[in-house]
Amino acid sequence: MAWVNEVICFWIVILYLFSFCATAVISRQIVYSVSEEVSPGTIVGNLAKELNLKLDELESRMLRIVSGSSKKHFDVNMKTGVLFVEEAIDREELCPNSYECTQTLEAIVNNPLNVYSVDVKILDINDNTPTFPGKSQNIRISELTFPGAKFPLLSAEDEDVGNNSVATYKLSSNAFFNLEVNAEAETGPSPELVLQKALDREKQPEIHLVLTALDGGKPLRSGTTIIIVTVLDANDNAPVFSKPVYKAQVLENVAIGTVILKLNATDPDEGVNGEITYTFKQGQKGISDKFAINSSTGEIAVAGILDYEEAKAYEIRVEARDRGQSPLASHCKVLVEVLDINDNAPDIKVSSLLDIVSESAKKGTVIAFIAVQDKDEGKNGKVHCSLTKNSPFVLESTQGKYYSLVLGAALDRETNELYNVSVIATDEGMPPLSSTAVVTVHISDVNDNAPLFAESFINVYVKENSPAGALLTVVTAQDNDVGDNAQITFSLSENSNVPMSAAVSINSVTGEIYSMQSFNYEEIQHWHFQVQATDSGVPPTQN
Repeated sequence: MAWVNEVICFWIVILYLFSFCATAVISRQIVYSVSEEVSPGTIVGNLAKELNLKLDELESRMLRIVSGSSKKHFDVNMKTGVLFVEEAIDREELCPNSYECTQTLEAIVNNPLNVYSVDVKILDINDNTPTFPGKSQNIRISELTFPGAKFPLLSAEDEDVGNNSVATYKLSSNAFFNLEVNAEAETGPSPELVLQKALDREKQPEIHLVLTALDGGKPLRSGTTIIIVTVLDANDNAPVFSKPVYKAQVLENVAIGTVILKLNATDPDEGVNGEITYTFKQGQKGISDKFAINSSTGEIAVAGILDYEEAKAYEIRVEARDRGQSPLASHCKVLVEVLDINDNAPDIKVSSLLDIVSESAKKGTVIAFIAVQDKDEGKNGKVHCSLTKNSPFVLESTQGKYYSLVLGAALDRETNELYNVSVIATDEGMPPLSSTAVVTVHISDVNDNAPLFAESFINVYVKENSPAGALLTVVTAQDNDVGDNAQITFSLSENSNVPMSAAVSINSVTGEIYSMQSFNYEEIQHWHFQVQATDSGVPPTQN
């Protein structure tokens, strides 16, 4: 006869669900201001007060500052909640050629996740002196030039802005020239020499003047250059440009050698006195690296690679000089506007909040914070983000260039224990450019699977009078969880018509079942007992 082992399954599953239901929200904008060059440690503002955070929750909510800058100029004190200067700030280095200078930060707190935009305006101090392109400027003027004639001078440059930049000029006392300052010039005050008295080369062939540039800061700073006026003889007509200002637009990807503009100057004199040569005015930083001028035709061509993100416009001073024995010259201004093309792919920065996510995490759990920016402008810089398909995650836009990677569906570690989520950022340029960043998310196990026996019912046959200690059978079970959640131990249930401890024993690890006595067929022909499989999870599950 058969010994019948009937297995009764006990299923007890208790799930502790880990929930992280923070939703990233960009709150109101916070604006501070601080002067450049202040000492590290200088307090900018009470960020905790602005955010209505208690001091004892700053560390638990993980208040931190994120900046798009390569240098960390600001940080937050986790004990006092104040925003302070981490390292000295040079406004001119941080915002070159910019009147306004604002450092945009993101203040991030967790539990729940909130993102606050913090703008720190960097205030200029008068720490730069006006500087001329050279120690001297040379001007050649015919002795026949009538009083009232004007001669433009190279302006001084000052890296400071506003009142701290160049405010005016003054000229050393002399008998021949006055100084006229055009305060309405597009690039700041523009100085011009105005001839007040007729020149006589025979009496004074060369005149030395001192031009001083003064800024409006406190304390006032100034710089000087020497104006050397050479008085020329007997060529009484200077070239005249058809207009004082020429304008041109050019795409930043224009081929080197492309002609963008042709100047036109005329001279009513005859022979060499009416022949004109075009040149760039000396002392213009960087112009000769980007542009070239045909000295005979006045054509201006691109000579170097242009980059809209490096410079959006160029101002070029051009001189037209005749070939007379005592040459005369006139000047014009050329304004070149560089037009943007879609030559920068979006830049994706990922701040992972959860590298490992429990398979019991709820829908809406925030996995990562994503910032996307594009250096281009207009549609070329407008970016849209998306995810690759077939993943349980979704993107939620928080504000403009910021996104949250959020759990959008239930997880099952036994189906997929790792996701490589591709975040794709594409701009609206023609053609569009895109970038991809991969967020790796590991799924952690919870004890959501009970052990399963290979068979639910096992028949075991044993000869009567067989010795005690004989191996009767081996039971096996499997658990789809991992680690302790899948570590199985076996035990006997006392639900039997025979005292179990006297009849059989089981190895709790291997599942081997041994006889504890010799059996007599005339006393008992069959009996059944139950075997339990229990995992080591917390809480454990069993069958």
